[in-house]
Order: sequence, then C-alpha cells, then structure tokens
Amino acid sequence: MPDQTESIVIGSGPNGLFAAAKLARAGLPVRIFEARATPGGGTRTEEVTLPGFLHDICSAIHPTALVSPAFRELELEKRGLEWIWAPIELAHPFDDGSAAVLRRSVDETAAGLGADRSAWIDVFRPLVEHSSELFEDLLRPIRLPRHPGLAARFGFLGLRSVRAFASRFQNPKTRAIFAGCAAHAVVPLHFPGTASFGLVLALSAHAAGWPCARGGSVAITNRLLELLSEHGVSLELSSEVRSIDQLPGEGPLFFDVTPRQLLAIAGERFPRGYREQLGSFRYGPGIFKIDWALSGPVPWTAPECRVAATIHLGGTYEEIAESELAVWEGRHAERPFILFAQQSLFDPTRAPEGKQTGWAYCHVPHGSTEDMTDRVENQIERFAPGFRDLILGRKTMTTGDVERHNPNMIGGDIGGGANDLAQFLMRPFIRWNPYTTPDPRIFLCSASTPPGGGVHGMCGFGAVDAYLARP
Repeated sequence: MPDQTESIVIGSGPNGLFAAAKLARAGLPVRIFEARATPGGGTRTEEVTLPGFLHDICSAIHPTALVSPAFRELELEKRGLEWIWAPIELAHPFDDGSAAVLRRSVDETAAGLGADRSAWIDVFRPLVEHSSELFEDLLRPIRLPRHPGLAARFGFLGLRSVRAFASRFQNPKTRAIFAGCAAHAVVPLHFPGTASFGLVLALSAHAAGWPCARGGSVAITNRLLELLSEHGVSLELSSEVRSIDQLPGEGPLFFDVTPRQLLAIAGERFPRGYREQLGSFRYGPGIFKIDWALSGPVPWTAPECRVAATIHLGGTYEEIAESELAVWEGRHAERPFILFAQQSLFDPTRAPEGKQTGWAYCHVPHGSTEDMTDRVENQIERFAPGFRDLILGRKTMTTGDVERHNPNMIGGDIGGGANDLAQFLMRPFIRWNPYTTPDPRIFLCSASTPPGGGVHGMCGFGAVDAYLARP
C-alpha cells in the first residue's frame, strides 16, 4: 500500500476529480491544482446568453455515466445528484417529417425499425442482458478481459466500420440512426472500428439511458467537490502548472492533461523515446458550438423530437458519412452532422418559465476558425421550420474558444485525441499500463487514456488503480 505522502492532481475536469476522490477514499491526502478560476473542465454550466438561462458549456447528455463503475462506486446520487431522462433517449429526424428513435427498450426500439426489427434485436439483446459485465471491460484498458466471451462478441461486431456494420440493415432509417451514434467517434465512417462507437452509445441507451443532470452538468462537479471537501482535499483555483518544478512534495502526480501538455510540463523527467511518443500524439477534429436562449420549444416537424432530450441532425447515412469525411479531410461540411440537446424541456431549472435552451455542436477541422452559425441553424430549420424566430440570444464558440475555455481541448478536440483505430486501441500509445509513465511519480489520467472521452471518470480511476497496485 502506498504511503501517506500527499498526492497531487493537476486539472479538475471529471477525470481529475474522480482520481482525487478515489485517492481520498483510500485515506490518502490530496491536493488539486486547477488553471481556471472555476473547476469542472467539461462539466461546467453557466449563463452565457441571457440571465436565467443555464447552458452546459461542454458535456450535456451523459450516456456513459450510469454504466460507469466509477459513478457506481462514488454513489453521487446519495449526495443529491439527480438524473433526468426524457421519454425517448434519441430522435433522428428525416425530411419526410418522420424520425427514427432510440428507446430504453430494445424491443420498442426494434418495433419502429420495420424490416430491421429482428436484426436490431439480434445485435443488442444479448449485449444488454449482460451490459454490466460488458461495460466492466469496455471502460478499461484493452488487456485480458474479465468476461472474454462477451468481449469477443462485442469485438467481432465493433471492429468493423460503420459502413460494413450498417450493411446488415435494410431500412435506411436504421442505418442513419446507427451512423449518428457512431459519428461521435469523429472519424470517417468507413474506418475500421467505428462501429464500436455506435454499439457503445446504443447499448448504453438500452442499458441505462441517456440522462442529463438536474441543474446542469455542473451538478456532477458540485457533488464531487462536496465529497472531496469531506475528505479534506484542497482545491487551488487559478493555479496553472507550467513546470513540474512548481509542484511541492515528493508524492505521486496525476495529470488530467493531454500528452503534449504533459510533455511541456514534465518532459525533462522522461527518456527521449517517451518524449517522442508524447510529442507524436494525434489530436482529432474540433467542434463549433452554439447555445441559444429560446422563447419556446423547438418546433420540430417530427413529433418524436419533441419528447427527446437528444436529437441527431444529419439526415441519411450517406449525408452523415460525407459530413464526417469532409471534416477529417480538413473541409467544412455544407450540411454538417449536428448533435442537439434540449435539456430544459425536461429540467425546468435551466430556463425562465415558458422559455427554453438549445445546445448544439457540429464537427469541424482541427483548429478551424470558421463561423458555422448559418450552416448549423439551416440544418435545424430543415427539421424544425421557424426555429430562428424563437432565438432570444445566442453564444457561439469556435475551436479556439473551446480550447481557451478548457486547455485540454486542443484545437477544439473535445475527445482527448483522434479516435482512429490504432490510437484508440492503444490510447495514448502502446504501453502495458497506459496511465503510467517512465517516471514512477507521474501518472496520466485524462481522456487521452482509456477509455477515452466522455463523463465516466474511468480515466481517473484507472490511473489511481495503477498507483495503488504498486508494491
């Protein structure tokens, strides 16, 4: 068991806070350094448009929270974290006024997919029946799986491209809704391994749903901070760490930063080969984000969209595939794939009475400075005519704005690094324990480590497990 030397966590994003919580619960003293004036990283909520309208700055819907062993262990619900589910987990509208939907029930989802009913059930029912065991493996580094049969079944399906996987479906709407889930990977849909992203997101919807947090994603941060305070953990805000020499003591250091940032801060502590690996880490495309204050609910043509917190706007599989390919190749899609959330429909704390919020982003090339406002709003108008008439206020963020708000999001990359198969499987690069470094004091605990982006806390837990397992 490690000694009682103070542990230091650099960065107070979800992974940094989860790392600190696991250390503190193990009885170890912890101090957190955060560069920004407010903690939370990707789980912050602010009034960025008009007074009374609460907007999630980054993460908004949390498909991996309730399937995460880290969330289960900390039991933040007992501290007042309240999850809110919409009647439908996901709606994906089409030009004819209809929508494909993803529901908690596999059978109810499949019933709406026409000729693909049996195909959807054949894929997801066996996985959902053992989802707890499966997520135990999926949300950890790829080593010897704890449940090899399940992992093999998932791997057989997930290592395919979306294009190959979707060919099993006859209904164009089934292919489209699966493509929308997989497009969260932010890589072209013909790349191998992209099917795994669609499988994980659809599986999480069936297993636990895609909730939002009452009061905003900042509620997750606040409950974590309360837990840490009870354990005597100190949080030092506006304390940017530029060099490892700034850090006191001789205890372990947990960096909730990306590899190139770790290189800048602590590169002199590593051998040349590891420095080269850190420097060669690849970041993915960025996002262009918009928050809206709205005078009323979005007038979606498809009625299913009015009872879903999450909407995927992209039309057909072919349109989504073209949009994601364009971004990967450094182009801006004319009809971008858009992730839209309308939390205030189900959480009245988000907006003044009778008013609503809108939250959306599209993928853009890494470091893009392009203003995508018109293209994003055109896509929304396509499926919700009259949307622009509701806008009371608007806040946009280019990739540079995203990075300034959270320095971990290099070039607007919100996922901690490019998700092509080679880098995703061996994130951040080939190493038996991806959280460790050649310096026994230094651990990496950001979304650049397994299992990657998302609010699940498992990168933080993984790094602490690596430390606690040392003799």
